[in-house]
Amino acid sequence: MCLNNLPPQCAIFCPIELTLRKDIKNQLFKAIYMSQLTSISPIDGRYQKQTSSLGAYFSEYALIKYRVLVEVHYFLFLADKKFFKVTPSLRKTLLAVIDNFSEADAQKIKTIEATTNHDVKAVEYFLKEILDANKASDLKEWIHFGLTSQDINNTAIPLSWKEAMENQVLPAYINLQNKLFQLAKQWKKVPLLARTHGQAASPTSLGKELMVFVERLHHQIELFVSIPYAAKFGGATGNFNAHHIAYPKKNWISLGNEFVEDVLGLQRMQFTTQIEHYDHFAAQCDTLKRINNILIDFSRDVWTYISMDYFKQQTKKGEVGSSAMPHKVNPIDFENAEGNLGIANAILEHLAAKLPISRLQRDLTDSTVLRNIGVPVGHIAIAINSLEKGLGKLILNEAKIQEDLENNWAVVAEAIQTVLRREKYPNPYEALKDLTRGNSKIDKKSMHKFIDGLKITAKLKAELKKITPQNYTGISAEY
Repeated sequence: MCLNNLPPQCAIFCPIELTLRKDIKNQLFKAIYMSQLTSISPIDGRYQKQTSSLGAYFSEYALIKYRVLVEVHYFLFLADKKFFKVTPSLRKTLLAVIDNFSEADAQKIKTIEATTNHDVKAVEYFLKEILDANKASDLKEWIHFGLTSQDINNTAIPLSWKEAMENQVLPAYINLQNKLFQLAKQWKKVPLLARTHGQAASPTSLGKELMVFVERLHHQIELFVSIPYAAKFGGATGNFNAHHIAYPKKNWISLGNEFVEDVLGLQRMQFTTQIEHYDHFAAQCDTLKRINNILIDFSRDVWTYISMDYFKQQTKKGEVGSSAMPHKVNPIDFENAEGNLGIANAILEHLAAKLPISRLQRDLTDSTVLRNIGVPVGHIAIAINSLEKGLGKLILNEAKIQEDLENNWAVVAEAIQTVLRREKYPNPYEALKDLTRGNSKIDKKSMHKFIDGLKITAKLKAELKKITPQNYTGISAEY
């Protein structure tokens, strides 16, 4: 249920007019609540608040609106190219149809579709009715002139996808990336015991480890932005057959390019069948998968740090971590993110694999699949919200981090044997290996005792003793 186009009696949702009767209020809230409880998909049920803004791009209403937008702009484009004349009044009326397109308008089109059993033809008839109502019946046949339904679908859907990416998805990724960057700067000087193969390894810094994800996200977002939003526009089999037979002296390729690229802001593919190739769309899906994989990797790392007690989590009065164990504060936000990113990737994988394949000049398998492109985006939105919520609850436990560093003096063995190599000390790696490999009792005292037993200068011994798990963190690029 969309609350943006409720009739006047539903003023409960308007901050200015609160005149709705209490019984109607209760009925509305009950209807909303029940729609969430009975929804098949959690996107439209449990998580509806987090995904509702995506309805402007991926709902049935949105698809119809974008189809109307393309049809109207194409009609006016033909008028601008002197195929016929449109009065300023009619132009204003048609543009207002786009600007003020309502659920009632979409329902009118769905009613027409019940007869036509064709969704794009229903849009055409809807607009022809508007021309009739505005005494422009003589212009009706310029609506959808020379087009096939895929000229509308393969421009309307890429346009809705483009606007969703630019207005919702990319900003969400970038905001999360910026949040990680701020935390990286905040924790820049926090030394951290690294883990390779799950075992203690050369220390690093918490800030640098976060910068790993900041950089990865940055590069993949840049790659995504570089991929064109492709569209198909060229008639029944991509050759402007109907256009050319009607007006053979017109340069329809040039006109098609101008309409798609200058009016709609998409990139028209020059050689197509009845449908768009979807190769660029598949590339975008694959890039989204890589971004999501980075975030899955991040979610698992933070989950692990929480399990190691490097992070504690803020609690909220009244919340329960476990139905049986009162002490639990589970890392549910990072688990929720991981699960939703996985679902998103599974669907993106199918979209990328299926859509570029179509029998000969066209089969219909892309049509039903394309209706699901908003589903992975919904799960991405849920995941990002979960990650932001989880990050906001993290409390750094420096005492535990320092304790682990202090309990793992063996990690400075790399540093010591490397300095000894510099000094041409015989077999330094082997000497440190014999001391540390499999020895869980290496501490500061035992390491310094080993250094004292080396046949080296007092100055070099002093240099080696300055190395600690806390300061052996190396260097990284500035950030």
